[in-house]
Amino acid sequence: MAQETVPRPANFYTEPDRIEVGGVDVAYRRKGEGEPTVFLHGAGFTRMWLPFFESLSGSVDLIAPEHPGYGETAMPDWLDGFDDLVIHYDEFLDALGLDTVHLIGYSLGGWIAAEFAVFYPKRLRSLTLITPAGLRILGKPIPNPYGMPPDQFFALIFNDPANMAPLLPDFEDLDEIVHQFGEATTLARLAWNPQYDLKLERRLERVRCPSLVVRAENDRLIPDEMAERYAELLPSSRVVTVPGTGHAIAYEQPEKLAEAIGSFIREVS
Repeated sequence: MAQETVPRPANFYTEPDRIEVGGVDVAYRRKGEGEPTVFLHGAGFTRMWLPFFESLSGSVDLIAPEHPGYGETAMPDWLDGFDDLVIHYDEFLDALGLDTVHLIGYSLGGWIAAEFAVFYPKRLRSLTLITPAGLRILGKPIPNPYGMPPDQFFALIFNDPANMAPLLPDFEDLDEIVHQFGEATTLARLAWNPQYDLKLERRLERVRCPSLVVRAENDRLIPDEMAERYAELLPSSRVVTVPGTGHAIAYEQPEKLAEAIGSFIREVS
């Protein structure tokens, strides 16, 4: 299933590598040497080799795929939930010839990584969750991104608005608007309702590898209690906070985040 041509972001764009996984032509980017490390992105900022990736690839073999329905990977007809993505990424690792990896997930990707970890715990050398979604925090629902204009949403996730400019989509470009709508449709398929997986809490005890949960200093999208709860439920886990960040932690402090994760991977390796 080939991906149609998609618009290219103004900054940080690189041509992806491609590999067929279960009939899906998957776009991914890879750079670096060392421990094989897979990064699962959140619900946006696709099609780019970001400064965070560049920093982290200095210490690991970093592989950054784009989920089905995101970036330059087409939306398959069968995508209907997180279980589909879990199987997809199991097949993705097989396609790359990787038996075990360090797995990193950011935001929505943190939820995907957690689901993968409970079903395939033996495939992980370590698990890192960055401002992850996926659990229910009573009385603190995640704000609905569909109910606010783009400028309001980006102001919500960035701690410092000055960090937004190089990363914002061009909402004057019709092709980009259509692409953003497509990615939002994928998000709605996965996490519109409910915004959590009640079974995940019980299943996280299956994760036996070392784990790291990374919090932002001022996350206005996902409550801080989410990171704390993940750390409580994951065996052999710890929490770190990256100063000067909102939910867009990977884009606001890429070097600090890469150093925290790189140090963790070196330690557990």
